[in-house]
Amino acid sequence: MKKIKNINQIIVILGITLLFSACNKYIEEDIYSGITSENFIDENTADQLVVGLYGGVRGAFLNSGYKYLGTDIFTTQLEIFNTSSENDYVSFNASQTNGIWNANYGIISKANTALNRFENEINWSSGKIADKTYGLAQIRALRAVAFFNLVQQFGGVVLDLEEPQSIRNDYTRSSEQETYTLIISELEAVIPDLKADPETGRFSKRAAQHVLAEVYLTRAYKDYGQSTDFQTAADLALQAIDGYDIRSQSFAELFAYDNQVNDEILFAGQFGDTGFSEDNGNNMHSFGMYQVFNLPGVSRKNPYGVKLSNTMPTPYFYSLFEDNDTREDVTIHRTIIADEEGGLGTDIINPGDTVIYFPKYALSETEIKDKLDRYWVYQPDQYLFGRPADIDGVVYKYSLNPEFISFPILKKFDDEIFEENGSGARDNFIYRVAGTHLMAAEAFLGAGNSAQALFHLNRVRERATGVADYYTSIDLDDILVERALELIGEENRWTVLKRMGKLEERLIYNPHYVDHGTFDASKHLLRPIPVKEIEISPETMTQNPGY
Repeated sequence: MKKIKNINQIIVILGITLLFSACNKYIEEDIYSGITSENFIDENTADQLVVGLYGGVRGAFLNSGYKYLGTDIFTTQLEIFNTSSENDYVSFNASQTNGIWNANYGIISKANTALNRFENEINWSSGKIADKTYGLAQIRALRAVAFFNLVQQFGGVVLDLEEPQSIRNDYTRSSEQETYTLIISELEAVIPDLKADPETGRFSKRAAQHVLAEVYLTRAYKDYGQSTDFQTAADLALQAIDGYDIRSQSFAELFAYDNQVNDEILFAGQFGDTGFSEDNGNNMHSFGMYQVFNLPGVSRKNPYGVKLSNTMPTPYFYSLFEDNDTREDVTIHRTIIADEEGGLGTDIINPGDTVIYFPKYALSETEIKDKLDRYWVYQPDQYLFGRPADIDGVVYKYSLNPEFISFPILKKFDDEIFEENGSGARDNFIYRVAGTHLMAAEAFLGAGNSAQALFHLNRVRERATGVADYYTSIDLDDILVERALELIGEENRWTVLKRMGKLEERLIYNPHYVDHGTFDASKHLLRPIPVKEIEISPETMTQNPGY
């Protein structure tokens, strides 16, 4: 592993590791022991300042709870009467948002430092001006992504564009409109200087067009949005798609472990199997998981992963898959398979044996009896909180009845699990062309062009089912269905529902919310500013309403 060592804690960590596997071109890092941001001023090493940003971006897109809890397709792994403030909107407070805030302002702080060095402290020769221009474009684009992540969660934020040189207590939030204006101006300025086909892991021109399309699309719903925003978003989405045909590979091929670098991926957080914890730090395999290694015959090294969160799909999500949708088999596990010898008492489980089966449709009593002497069966209405199927007192041929919540776990993020830290090495897809198509469908719909909206929606459905004209009409709910099926675990579901004005409406699909949730649109459409930020600047920093 090649790594930059951080010594100056105040300025910036320059040594985020970014090693890549399964690709020919990747971001190169060199070893610079003892280098700090103060003496990192050589034009030949300046790119390491850019590289250092990518690790922060990679980490910012791994936090899954704030993307999905409190939505229609994810809930918590708790009994129905238990409360989770983030999911149920009960007592959600300003002490719970530090992770989102810190991750993205960490990117912004590093970007500001890198910009200052590039502009003011590095002596660029005439032959290196192109390197300077390209470096600045990446830095400003990644900073704009961080601001976009923040504004969707918090509304207007602190638009701090200077390198931090001292401790301050006068931070002030800009308006939401000003924040969107800045993001748009930054991305529009740098897109011409980004590469169409950069090294794997770098932020490309098409990735920036995808983000800018989403920025315009989000602003289009605002009262300060412009009448052209929907069409501008649609045009940018087309530029990001750039003629790529997602049907050139199947959904299964897209998520094959040995195909992580492929033409559909516009931008991904890069991980690797070097053996260093910084590289195998992807925890997405733990998303939508429970502790399957508690089951007999299932080890901690199995590709399913290790539970690191209490997030689980809702029954509504499972109901969306039609019989001919090839995404289902790629997305969820309907069987849990043993990967080692195990068992209870005299009964032995061998590798390859089924341990749990989750049928898509309820089995008859006869069908269940045929299976219960071999493995546990959870009927569809037992996914969340029920016990396994029980016929005439027979639950399973083994004496132990699983006491934990059980449900079909996500499959698309199965990974090579490293036992020492429970993490994986799979790349984390952040933006891909199928998502751009769905964004184009929404943008064209908003612009009044239902024909083009249908084309982009049906293009995604066609790859999944082979049906080219599946949708004959289109509305936002159709797009939300396809986004759930196509982008589960990838999209930020909370922000998508929020921008469409569908968040409160679709909470009827969240079982915990239905039981005891309390959504307040005057409050819960924004996250609270972290308490520590208010304490740092008590005279100037304002809190969002209701918190």
